[in-house]
Amino acid sequence: MRWVNRQVGRSGRLFLGSAPILLLVFVYLILAVQRHEANPADKILPLPSAMVHSMAALILEPDKLSGQLVFWADTLASLQRLGLGLGIATLMALAVGLVIGILPPVRATLGPLVTGIAVIPPIALLPILFIALGLGETAKVALIVIGIAPVMIRDVAGHVNALPRELIIKAQTLGASSWQVILRVALPQAMPRLIQAIRLALGPAWVFLISAEAIASDQGLGYRIFLVRRYLSMDVILPYVAWIALLAIAMDFALVFLSRRAFPWAHGEGH
Repeated sequence: MRWVNRQVGRSGRLFLGSAPILLLVFVYLILAVQRHEANPADKILPLPSAMVHSMAALILEPDKLSGQLVFWADTLASLQRLGLGLGIATLMALAVGLVIGILPPVRATLGPLVTGIAVIPPIALLPILFIALGLGETAKVALIVIGIAPVMIRDVAGHVNALPRELIIKAQTLGASSWQVILRVALPQAMPRLIQAIRLALGPAWVFLISAEAIASDQGLGYRIFLVRRYLSMDVILPYVAWIALLAIAMDFALVFLSRRAFPWAHGEGH
């Protein structure tokens, strides 16, 4: 059987997917042990025991100044900013993407503006946002929204614009107005694509969040990583990076589950 025709079952996917991760962990452990044999005080590649010891203090012991559990406080702060930014961007992508995709006059008016904003590097706008909006939460959330909303809008609009013209003509033949076409025809077709757009935006959203927290924040996963880097505290940085990766993977799995349960027809299921 040719490889292009070979299908992989669920257990096979689990094994093949975990194999590279386990290999990377194994290689890291070998390198860490070698470095510590040569220099027991090495901080670049900490041993698992050092990471467990450092993280236990952040996870289980309240901070002496704030009284908070630092790790969980950082996680909550970052997730709140990320959730708010993703939520606003999703609403914008749905509303603006639908009307741009289905209404040619709106597409001619707003399409160039959305495209122009989408190609601007969002990090370049960070100083402007901090000057205009201050160093509070608004600027951090705004960076996430500006960074991902235009791309999501273009994705949704392009998908809606590519819908078969026959669907729109049939709806109008049955007496549907423009707004009824948007709500009854375009919206159901756009929802699975919107979830896919959110999945694709998760990575950039985390980048913008960490960047904003690193520059101006007193709490958050990005803030903690950049705070301890001056002490070369890789025993904290590596677990924090791994935790961010786990959170992102969990969000992606949740979105896939939601899409399959809510829109099985978009995945070739539930005929």
